[in-house]
Amino acid sequence: MSARPQQPPATIGVVGAAGVVGVSWVAMFRHHGFDVVAQDPAPNLAGRIESFVARAEAALRELVPSTRTPGRVRCVGTLSELGAVDYVQENAPEREELKRQVLAELDALLPPDVVIGSSTSALLRSSLVRDCRVAPSRVIVAHPFNPPHLLPLVELVGAAPEDPAVAWATAFFRGLGKTPIVLRREVVGHIANRLNSSIYREAVSLVEQGVASVEEVDAAMTAGPGPRWAVFGPHLLYHLGGGPGGLRHYLEHLGPSQVRRWADLRTPELTPELCAELIAGVDAAAAGRSVEDLENERDAALLALLRARTGSGATAEG
Repeated sequence: MSARPQQPPATIGVVGAAGVVGVSWVAMFRHHGFDVVAQDPAPNLAGRIESFVARAEAALRELVPSTRTPGRVRCVGTLSELGAVDYVQENAPEREELKRQVLAELDALLPPDVVIGSSTSALLRSSLVRDCRVAPSRVIVAHPFNPPHLLPLVELVGAAPEDPAVAWATAFFRGLGKTPIVLRREVVGHIANRLNSSIYREAVSLVEQGVASVEEVDAAMTAGPGPRWAVFGPHLLYHLGGGPGGLRHYLEHLGPSQVRRWADLRTPELTPELCAELIAGVDAAAAGRSVEDLENERDAALLALLRARTGSGATAEG
């Protein structure tokens, strides 16, 4: 792929637009003034997008004030109906065979200088592009953290960190107020989901071992590490944990205790019994609130947190 001009696209294709991540991308791109072609074979695609955008737009207006007129959304059922688009965000179900097929079809349909970003949360880019024959280097991983219309992280994986498609995507997402992070090499789960998975593994293990209930494990997170991680990442927090001596002091004096904890961690087996206990615990914690209720509660809290982090709530406009 040849390097593209460092300018934002005019029309964006969102493939797999009916899912949780896809519809969130549609709302975000539309808010920034881009026309969006939303593709998904799901029934009532337009209704789902309209409903989600109505809920998301108020938060987006507050978080990313824009003088631009929101873009138009056109819904289609097949990839061949995408038409002329300047960037594509793929969000097909997380099945390697399906994603390989979708990306290969997009690669064959689109001009070779159009970047294609996959929202895959765990699959390796090198496997996903195996069937791409036209311009595989323009197919990258552009993995957001859910919900993409609010959270700034976008993890980028290309054929190489310095690849033109990665450079273009870095500039593009940074212009939207996002925080793009380019991985130096591909790894299953990228960065954020590996961190997430390690925490959830131990959260499930603590329930499995009878140490605490689902609600108690969640409370330990939200009342302790969670708020701190919204300010600094784990490395800086352990640096502070070392006091005036910083991380050097921590590793010298408390590193062995950390190693002992690592050695005691275990990988639980998701037996039917454990799954039932986890589901019952989540039902109890939800206390009658629907998934939509919980999403609204989460998004309101995220919006308040993001406002506090930025001072004014405004982020860069691309």
